[in-house]
Amino acid sequence: MKIIVLADVYVKQEFKKKQINANIQVTYIENLLEIPDSYADTFFLLKEEINWKDHKIFEGKPVFINSTICTLKELDLPENFNRVNGWLTFINREIWEIATCKEDIVKDIFEKLEWKYIKVVDEPGLVSARIISMIVNEAFFALGEGVSTKSEIDVAMKLGTNYPYGPFEWSDIIGLEKVHNLLEKLAKTDSRYSVAPAMKKELSNW
Repeated sequence: MKIIVLADVYVKQEFKKKQINANIQVTYIENLLEIPDSYADTFFLLKEEINWKDHKIFEGKPVFINSTICTLKELDLPENFNRVNGWLTFINREIWEIATCKEDIVKDIFEKLEWKYIKVVDEPGLVSARIISMIVNEAFFALGEGVSTKSEIDVAMKLGTNYPYGPFEWSDIIGLEKVHNLLEKLAKTDSRYSVAPAMKKELSNW
């Protein structure tokens, strides 16, 4: 099987850390204009700023897009498109979360890759990104209330929950603006995700 991966340098580095079946041929590109003329079985488009109007160039082949916030329904994409969470630190996870209308195709591809996945509802944040964003938000609430410092909260979370990163460390890696944008989207229908004032203040100081 041949796959094409569209990614920036950081995402590419993380993608390469995943163990891939030796029979899989991977081609990395940095923009859609670099798609080779040679045949490809599927595409992993892990950059977020993509013009989805160009979806016809994939000729109906399975496409996995990094769209953590916008749903497939909102993007109005054909059924060969599937959503994944392409935020940094989520790509090299053992199990990928995928929103799809064609699970039989996803199952076939992931069996060939020898990767695990779980089908999730097509909603903003999928599952893990929504949870991590809420944890980051709660950390900013604690910071704003003077409970502790960023470094102390990070250490407490790593030691207390065995998380790989503290909430502030994690938001720095992912990008605080991405976390904020997801929270704002979620808060439109659920006030539990209302953005902490301390997070808004930090972003306003950038």
